[in-house]
Amino acid sequence: MKRSQWKWLAVSLGFSSVVLVLVLYFTFDERTLTYLSRLNPWYLLIALLAHILALGIWALRMKVLSRSLGYRVGLFGCLNAVFANLLIAGITPSQAGGEPVRVHELYRSGVKLGDATAVVIMERILDAIVLVAISIISMLLLGQQWRDIGSGQSGLIYGSWVVIASFVLLLLYLFKNPHVLKGWLKRISLWLDRRKRKRNAEKLSAFLARIDSEVDNFHESLGMFVSRGKVGLIAGMGCTALFWIIEFVIASVILMGLGEEPFFVESFIAQILIALLMMIPLTPGGSGIAEVSATSIYGIFVDPAIVGVFVLLWRMIFYYFNIFVGLVASIGILKREVKRL
Repeated sequence: MKRSQWKWLAVSLGFSSVVLVLVLYFTFDERTLTYLSRLNPWYLLIALLAHILALGIWALRMKVLSRSLGYRVGLFGCLNAVFANLLIAGITPSQAGGEPVRVHELYRSGVKLGDATAVVIMERILDAIVLVAISIISMLLLGQQWRDIGSGQSGLIYGSWVVIASFVLLLLYLFKNPHVLKGWLKRISLWLDRRKRKRNAEKLSAFLARIDSEVDNFHESLGMFVSRGKVGLIAGMGCTALFWIIEFVIASVILMGLGEEPFFVESFIAQILIALLMMIPLTPGGSGIAEVSATSIYGIFVDPAIVGVFVLLWRMIFYYFNIFVGLVASIGILKREVKRL
């Protein structure tokens, strides 16, 4: 990792830790000790293993989608890409830095750059479809209770549907008109080149030609997903649904470990709302935002005395564990790159 990345990692960890301490301070009372006395560590172990299983399913999805484009990428390589993605996502605003890492790792595994980009974008499309489906089903199951939650949360869900629909429509437009995407990328490249002034005319021409080639690969890859790659796309959708269901159930498992009711359906909606709030590019990896939003949303239906401990355990699995495995994967990638030099 670069020195700047270490700095942002420290900022992310520090900010998350400070907010967690504050949450614990304001929610801890005598009843919290009663809950802690009933803590069942086996549930916490199940929650951690479920998270590891979900990450494995994510890697399997990458493998399946790559296979549908004709590439044989090893499951271990995909898992390494997922782990490295977790670290960068944890230190970049709105967790946006993970996608380039996965593209890079697929490229290192022999997948063309345009095809690797298509795989990662297709992952996000499948995520969007599944999350919208889960939110609709959860809202229908909650019924009147969902209407009692408030218009603010409802507006966030409905607004996310608009954003997702706009993203899909834009992707369809670029798929139908690849020359538009080429034009955008070339203009961005020329603008960056004028600022940096590092390429001569010959190198710049070669780079622009490569943009044409990779956009063509990207266009062909998306076409393959809806034609010859339908089986892989369906399998990818299944992996996506399983991944998110497992990830959303983990919060309920932690609550059961603390002796509280699981609140399965409510937790699904809560997790979606938290994920949407963490997409706001305000802090590295959404640190602070995740803790505050989880405390506020789960405080609606979970005993306030246990909310702080619950958020701490939840973040230990979804943030601190992710940072740890991400660091391990990044060190492995660094060693691999050094050997190639």
